Amino acid sequence: MIKIVRIEPAGEQTLRLHFSDGSSGEWSAAELIARDTELTRPLSDAAYFARAFVEAGALAWPNGLEFSPWGLHGQLEANGALRKEAA
Repeated sequence: MIKIVRIEPAGEQTLRLHFSDGSSGEWSAAELIARDTELTRPLSDAAYFARAFVEAGALAWPNGLEFSPWGLHGQLEANGALRKEAA
């Protein structure tokens, strides 16, 4: 099962996600933030966006917003944005 093992900032509204299979990719939350829902609205604040953390292998924020690691992995892979990390 794929899990997110580490995240790091990679630009405005973008995180580099590191997965348990040794791959990584940059994920942009811009489209998500543009939806302007109750859960996504706080992410438009850079300080709040930076509060992202990994919980049980998923990407999460303090307001309860959470994304499955396999969903993010699949999205990055489909977009050609997933890369294997050097050993």
